Amino acid sequence: MFVQITKEEFLKAISKKAWYQTNNIIWTIIFVYWLFFIVDYIFSPDIWIQFFIIRLITTLIILSLYSLFQRKNYNYRILLHITLFLLSATSAILCNIVDLGHLNVYFLMFSAIFLFFNLQVFWEPFNSVIQAALAFLLLAIFFRVFSQYTIDLIINNGGQVFFIIALVSCLVPGARFKVIQRDVRSQLLINKSNEQLKEQYQDINQKNTIIDTQYEELRKLDNQKNSFINIAGHDLKNLVSSIVMSNNMLKEEDFRLSPDQLELTGYISESAEKMQYLLNKLMDVKEIEAPEMKFNVEVFDINHEASHVFRGLVETAQMKNIHLVDNISSIPIMVNLDRVFAGQVFQNLLSNAIKFSQTNNSIRVVTSIQRQKFVFEIIDEGIPIGIYELDTMFNKLKTLSEASGHVESRLGLGLSIAKLMTQEMGGELSYRSDDNGNYFRVEFQVIN
Repeated sequence: MFVQITKEEFLKAISKKAWYQTNNIIWTIIFVYWLFFIVDYIFSPDIWIQFFIIRLITTLIILSLYSLFQRKNYNYRILLHITLFLLSATSAILCNIVDLGHLNVYFLMFSAIFLFFNLQVFWEPFNSVIQAALAFLLLAIFFRVFSQYTIDLIINNGGQVFFIIALVSCLVPGARFKVIQRDVRSQLLINKSNEQLKEQYQDINQKNTIIDTQYEELRKLDNQKNSFINIAGHDLKNLVSSIVMSNNMLKEEDFRLSPDQLELTGYISESAEKMQYLLNKLMDVKEIEAPEMKFNVEVFDINHEASHVFRGLVETAQMKNIHLVDNISSIPIMVNLDRVFAGQVFQNLLSNAIKFSQTNNSIRVVTSIQRQKFVFEIIDEGIPIGIYELDTMFNKLKTLSEASGHVESRLGLGLSIAKLMTQEMGGELSYRSDDNGNYFRVEFQVIN
């Protein structure tokens, strides 16, 4: 998570921090400065009342200016400059009119005021240098006006200490300003990061709520699906049982049936057995919900199974005037697969090829062995379905309209099931659709 702060946000935070430090300085002066009259009373009893009044007036002026700057939202630096100038002026006068024996005390007081200010203030360091220069200038002016002593006496009785402290204390705001700027930036980044984390947390909670709602809906749909499978499965089993029973009754009267009719009853029996097998798989909910599909694997001739599927769809193709070309090899090719599911793969692919083909089209079915693999191919040289539509049917189970423009609902479920079954049995299913037509190919490993 990358957090950025704008220049406006940074300046606003700096101003807020600067005013916080300014408040500390101003209120400390307001509460403490007028109490300096105690020192005046002890060391300068003849003038302490006058300077008590001056200190009190100075305090009230600073308080009034502070209220004005707060109300008008003026620059805090101007307020600090005026405040320190007033304190320096008062201290400079005192340092030039008190007795020489008490001069050290007043220079120390002046030094304490300057040091306190520079230790607390938050501004650029050149501002402190300007105030130090003003303090020296005020001392010089009032020295010329009021002092009765020589410059050497002033320096030796506290002046030297004040000059050193004033100059050294000017170094503090520079380091302090950089440190506080860095702290303000860090705090601002932390606050913005926390805000972003709170927003992300709320967003995650909202998404979790949506997920929980969708999960509950999916759970209900899953229950409905299982209920539908159970109901439909039982009803279909009853229908298949009726077909099997009716077909067995026909077989009992086989002496009345022609050879073609007997062959049809055989197809009905085989198809009914496959349907019962698939229904049993469907009804086994645990097996449906298992991560892997279980197969009834056996060794069989896959060419025979492909030929059986081909013959079963010849009449379906003739109803649409579609010609099926049989290029299925007569050589037995043995595989170790689930016979029903393998036949279902061929059934789904060929029936869909017939369904999507145009009238008077030819579809060629070819089987062969290539590189120790059984290959089942369906070659349709008619109007191409389109690779996008095939991708949709094989992968997304969406509808497809015929190229002729006749709209028919097609879920593509058979092709998706064929692809799934092929992959689960270790085979490969590929397809293409181009200017040459449509092509489907299934590969299974053969037994050596």
